[in-house]
Amino acid sequence: MPLQEPDVDITTTTTYRVIPDEELEKPYRVIIENDDVTPMEFVIMVLQSIFGLDMERAVTIMLQAHYEGQAYVVSLPFEEAQQRVYEAHSMAREAGYPLSFHLEPED
Repeated sequence: MPLQEPDVDITTTTTYRVIPDEELEKPYRVIIENDDVTPMEFVIMVLQSIFGLDMERAVTIMLQAHYEGQAYVVSLPFEEAQQRVYEAHSMAREAGYPLSFHLEPED
């Protein structure tokens, strides 16, 4: 006996949600983590060249990370923050250092 096709109607519905630009660009906090290998001068150079900080702010952040284990660097839209962290990690790895940053959503 041949199989019969079931008598079923399948319908699908797609709902589209438009996300406002401001939601896509919510700021994320860039946090630098201390390590016992990366030279302080290199950290300062990365903070200045990748994150655009002036010397005084870069030194303050580097020292805070050194003494407290981590420090807030800057808040940026997610994609920009992610790109700068990638650049900083790439620069550090290329130089042979374990310098590390991470992102946190800003409240």
